Amino acid sequence: MENLTPENAGMEAAPAVQETAAPRAKQHKKKRRKGLVAKILLRATMVFLSVILIVLCGAWMLLDTIFNGPSEAARDVLVMSLAKSSGTWWIPGVFLGEELAQQIMQGDQSLAPPPNESNTDIIDVSGALNSNSDEWKDYPDGIRIETVYGNTYTAHVMIIRDPSSVYLATSYQHQGQNGFSTATPGLRIPTVLEKEGAIAGINAGAFLDNGSASSVVGSVPYGLVVAGGEIVWNRDSHMVPFGGFVGFNQDNVLVVAPSMTAERAKELNIRDGCEFGPVLIVDGVVNEEAYNNESGFNPRTAIGQRADGAVIMVCIDGRQAGSVGGSFADMTNIMVEFGAVNACNLDGGSSSIMLYRDTLGRYGEAGHVVTVNSYSLLQEEPRRMPTFFLVRGKSEG
Repeated sequence: MENLTPENAGMEAAPAVQETAAPRAKQHKKKRRKGLVAKILLRATMVFLSVILIVLCGAWMLLDTIFNGPSEAARDVLVMSLAKSSGTWWIPGVFLGEELAQQIMQGDQSLAPPPNESNTDIIDVSGALNSNSDEWKDYPDGIRIETVYGNTYTAHVMIIRDPSSVYLATSYQHQGQNGFSTATPGLRIPTVLEKEGAIAGINAGAFLDNGSASSVVGSVPYGLVVAGGEIVWNRDSHMVPFGGFVGFNQDNVLVVAPSMTAERAKELNIRDGCEFGPVLIVDGVVNEEAYNNESGFNPRTAIGQRADGAVIMVCIDGRQAGSVGGSFADMTNIMVEFGAVNACNLDGGSSSIMLYRDTLGRYGEAGHVVTVNSYSLLQEEPRRMPTFFLVRGKSEG
């Protein structure tokens, strides 16, 4: 048996020391890597938060400059643009104080309405239907869609040849109830379009909107609602943001008026209509009070009629990088450009929507329903609403 001297013992023990040192070195390297990753993440987070803070500070300074700057016109436009969104309506009050902010907002809602309702005698509802022009030769379904570009907006214009095909649909008639109720949420327009078998549609009148995500939003209309010749709702006209009624009579003539009672609607033989406003054009004359109002730039919807009876529906995109939105003046200009002699603004903002059943396959698969306009960046799908202006297909009427 070999005797181990101190020298021999040290020589034999050396590999064991080397074996334990290697794992420790690896552990040290791992800790260094983790520490380095943690530092990188921390610094990246600090840079990101710093950028966000700079952007917020810049936005705050910009808003403060506009709200409290020398231009009251620019201030009012910004106030009205923010006021129309349930997510930003509170911002003007932060910079201006609630009293002044409300005063500016109320100024937009106190538009002097046109002095009278439209004259039905100036419309020839058979004009477009009997026309031999080339306007409709490529549109056998009677619907023509164009796009208009303005300085601050992209607008989508739908022209419907047959005014008798345009009507007002409601959400409650598809929900097995006898009337609107806050206990029953409104429907989204794609659902109603399918249930009705319609080929096109836009949003229509005013409705309950408390600025929340509650199911009561969009359940109940405001103001007079006529559908199929029947008064289906007549409450809370005082809650309609602007003075205005728009609807078709039994002769398929579009009637616009600063206001409408149930009694007067019966006298005029209104078959389908609702309230919103303001009225934009009456008997070919622009409503100057609405036109010159600092209404702000927002998504908007409107409906009008040409002298030959063809119906014009317009949706303006808004709250997007490429389309901030349009004003009442912008919407009026579009209606005039396309020949409207009567026109009325409808609900806008995140309610603005235009659908079309692509019967000819112009936008893809034939028969597929396409969303013509673009939503704002603040929403993912159409809102729930109680009323819609739809277009029947030829086979239905």
